[in-house]
Amino acid sequence: MRSPDPADFYDVRSLLSDDEQEVQDSVARFVDEQVLPIISDCFEEDRFPLELVPQMAEMGLFGCNLDGYGCAGLNNVSYGLVCQELERGDSGVRSFVSVQNSLCMYPIHRWGSEEQKKRWLPEMAAGRLIGCFGLTEPDGGSDPGTMRTRARRDGDDWILNGAKMWITNGTIADLAIVWAASDDGVLGFVVEKGTPGYEARDIRRKMSLRASITSELFFDDVRVPEANRLPEARGLAAPLACLTQARYGIAWGAVGAATACLEEAREFASARVLFGRPLDHTQTIQRRLADIVRRITTARLMALQLGRLKDAGRMHFAQVSLAKWNNVRMALDVAREVRDILGGGGITLDHHAIRHALNLESVITYEGTETIHELIVGRTITGVAAF
Repeated sequence: MRSPDPADFYDVRSLLSDDEQEVQDSVARFVDEQVLPIISDCFEEDRFPLELVPQMAEMGLFGCNLDGYGCAGLNNVSYGLVCQELERGDSGVRSFVSVQNSLCMYPIHRWGSEEQKKRWLPEMAAGRLIGCFGLTEPDGGSDPGTMRTRARRDGDDWILNGAKMWITNGTIADLAIVWAASDDGVLGFVVEKGTPGYEARDIRRKMSLRASITSELFFDDVRVPEANRLPEARGLAAPLACLTQARYGIAWGAVGAATACLEEAREFASARVLFGRPLDHTQTIQRRLADIVRRITTARLMALQLGRLKDAGRMHFAQVSLAKWNNVRMALDVAREVRDILGGGGITLDHHAIRHALNLESVITYEGTETIHELIVGRTITGVAAF
């Protein structure tokens, strides 16, 4: 009997359909051939590899689990596998696709008018329009209910004032999905680049997600036509539903980051000789690698079952919170553990674990901190909100 693959100890791949395996394989090849050769340099240079966008679009990765309007119409497990393989390369690359898909195309597809869908979704699927998602504010963080960005009706238009913070893709985005409080509740707007009063600025001096663009958005009497308001989106439930979609992809992506670290640790431990024998001949290293495999296997199975629930229309947002919480914590702990196994050299970009560890410090915070997800699960268990 063949020994299990350490990177897929329970042979989860055998639970995938042929189409799902094909999606995973195509994205894995893209990551191996196009992402990994450049991503350490991009991280060091604080640069998002914008040159990868046309190829990702050609592969149908943007809006891939949406139907129509130039989108691929894949199932949600396939989309999860896309996120897993992209984050095996880098969290910043997966973040770009997550924002384009879950936070920008999804709300247009879900709450937009037919005219809006036809106008923006095909161009976004083709990578000719890039989106960003404006919800988090400088003083808001985990409490979007304190939203200060305001939308005021003025004839056939809306006037937006306020600011958003920690916005992925902000300065390269052609349009922003912006959420603002109004007399009619929280509303969603598509704010297009170049609109007077709208400005995006990069956030610098980051030590995490350096191969990703993070921005601030500012709105100073920005006039947005009624035609750019998402007509079916009303209330805070709409942007929170977008976050559920993004958190779903993150739960899968974290497995990819951890798997990349495991493979690096295995290769290093088999080649590194100390005290006359390879590291992987020692009980200490074998126990540490075994524990990493245990954690990854658990997270991989959780992600797959979450995807099957989502495809069956039975996924609850608290189940997404549990997976995001568990899987990102797992990946961060694994990345730190592998960095230590790699020794002093592990702090350099000659290895991948330190880059994944630094990135995951952001991933464990964005789209809901670990504490927020614990409290979401706790509320579901007890029926009592303790936020």
